[in-house]
Amino acid sequence: MVAGSFVEECKSTVAIDRLWKAGILDVHNLMPKIAPEHISSVEIVGGDGGVGSIKKFNFTDAVKAPVNFLKERVEVLDSANKIFKYSIIGGGLIGLRLKLCSYELKFELGSDGSSVGKLTLQYETLDDADLSEEEKGMLMEGPMGMMKAVEGFLLANPDAYT
Repeated sequence: MVAGSFVEECKSTVAIDRLWKAGILDVHNLMPKIAPEHISSVEIVGGDGGVGSIKKFNFTDAVKAPVNFLKERVEVLDSANKIFKYSIIGGGLIGLRLKLCSYELKFELGSDGSSVGKLTLQYETLDDADLSEEEKGMLMEGPMGMMKAVEGFLLANPDAYT
């Protein structure tokens, strides 16, 4: 098995509090509305949305196989420090290529006044081969795309999630 991690950043002019409310706290309601071409539904299948809760994201046929759904468990939901950590516990590459996969998203204020989202992926493969660049890209494409979709929605709807 190979363990690894990498980080990507995303800047936005949208206020951190609005990004947090829309993209983290209400993601299960918002994403199927703003990205119906990719996400057919999001269900909270266990818990109340807080730490320990399990969410299931169901994807449309537009999303590349084998990712037709993902189940994630909320590990950290720190609204004061704007840190959200979750583990993928089913679907996607879990059991096919990965043993473990977790993400941490931390929102910070950028030096230029922008909001900066730092997304860290930690993973462990099932075998002794590291992830290819294509696999790494696929693992980051979904969360980064969701952040961009939320940002686009908030920019187009300045009174939402205020």
